[in-house]
Amino acid sequence: MGGKLKALKIVFYSVTALVMIGCAGILVCAFQPSLTEQIAERLYGSGPKMEGGVYTNIHPGVNQEYVNGGGGYVIPGERPGKTPESVSGRTGYEPIQEEAEEVPEEGNQEGTVPVGNTGAGLSFDAEFYPYYAMLNSDMQQLYCQIYANAQSLTETFGPVVPVNIGQLKTVYEAVYNDHPELFWLEGGYSCKYLQNGNCVEITLKYNNTAANLETAKQDFRLYAQRILSGASVLGTNAEKEQYAHDGLMLAVDYDLKAPMNQSAYSALVQGKSVCAGYARAYQYLLQQLGIPCYYCTGYAGQDHAWNIVKIDGVYYNVDVTWDDTNPSTYDYYNKSDNALSPTHMRTGLSVYLPACVAGMGDNTDENTEEISDIAEFINPNPSEPLRWEGNPNANVDMGLTAEEKKQQNLEIAGITEDEVRETMDEYYKDCLKLLKDVGKGDKQYANVIPESLWNSVEQAYSTGAYRKGYVDEALKELGVENFVIRLQIERLGGGYYRVYHNVYTY
Repeated sequence: MGGKLKALKIVFYSVTALVMIGCAGILVCAFQPSLTEQIAERLYGSGPKMEGGVYTNIHPGVNQEYVNGGGGYVIPGERPGKTPESVSGRTGYEPIQEEAEEVPEEGNQEGTVPVGNTGAGLSFDAEFYPYYAMLNSDMQQLYCQIYANAQSLTETFGPVVPVNIGQLKTVYEAVYNDHPELFWLEGGYSCKYLQNGNCVEITLKYNNTAANLETAKQDFRLYAQRILSGASVLGTNAEKEQYAHDGLMLAVDYDLKAPMNQSAYSALVQGKSVCAGYARAYQYLLQQLGIPCYYCTGYAGQDHAWNIVKIDGVYYNVDVTWDDTNPSTYDYYNKSDNALSPTHMRTGLSVYLPACVAGMGDNTDENTEEISDIAEFINPNPSEPLRWEGNPNANVDMGLTAEEKKQQNLEIAGITEDEVRETMDEYYKDCLKLLKDVGKGDKQYANVIPESLWNSVEQAYSTGAYRKGYVDEALKELGVENFVIRLQIERLGGGYYRVYHNVYTY
């Protein structure tokens, strides 16, 4: 009997010791956040940082060239301060959660688990699915596989490409963030991995709607259509965006206890959700209206979600949850990153989404020079350059020489030959001078180029080549590190464009 009691005591004290060690670990992490970050870094790699305007330590599986060639969002040095009282507590976003289990090598070699639906042949437009575009080619294959298996409600499958734990989390977050229509997919998954870190089995998790998915899809489309039907008949994307914003606020009540509140389904069908549900519903509505809208996650007093919307070539932040107060407002509608920086900070993959440089009526810095209103000159479709609406061949039959034709076109445009930057080298040199001349802060400069040079200019900004062309040198001389830019184009006629550069340096 005494032996049994002694054994029980040993077990009791052992369990107690383990619990105390666990609690101590939690307390240490709570009081030493850097330790938590170190642990996370060992498992998944460190989060992105910006040095000299270039991201470093990017998420595993993300395409470095893509990230540094686009985006432009500047990660704040510290988290935002106090949340405004009118929206305090209106958050509720839950970051992606994964459960990882190491399994022995024996009987669990890579490639032995069926892959399910591979998603072969799928691809996604970067304009509407930016998280897909962030990934390297191998991770895009895995993205398509996860998407296809979620569509068919497949639960467990083996990856089609080699992937480690950190890469898998990146890819799952990308799929989840891009596709609000997958409302039955939970924001968490599990995986099994070998000692070398490679995953051999992935298990997706689904919410209650998966039990009767076809009916749930019908309800989802029906409730969404109540807003879409009114928005779709409007003339401009700006009008459609506002209609969807207002319609969603009328349809949804903020409720932290709402079931499935991370999904668009909770907002559109159940009418109760948190920030994640609002943002994913807004994303879905604008996608259906043909308007690029991205799910953006970050920190706003707590973990939070909102949207980035592209209207007429310009990106804006929209936080429908924080506008849906009593009475409702437009305080967080179509705002720049600068205007939202006191309350919002992007985290996770969202830091790679395009920067929001401009905003509607949000110039709150009294010491900042306000940019002129040239919205009418925005190129509505950057992939299709603006074209001169006049007749470029009008002087062909007039017997003019090439030089006379050129002078006539310059007169049509109302410019002199000295104003035109004919080559990319001339363009870069002029931009370097102009950027240094305007100095730091929120500024604007402009130059003139021939229509034939526009494709080269646009490609330079799409690939990031413009930074080496003139920006890096200018920032060094100005003594600043951070730079964001938005181009706007004015058609002058005669085959010439004036290129406005709205820049913010600090």
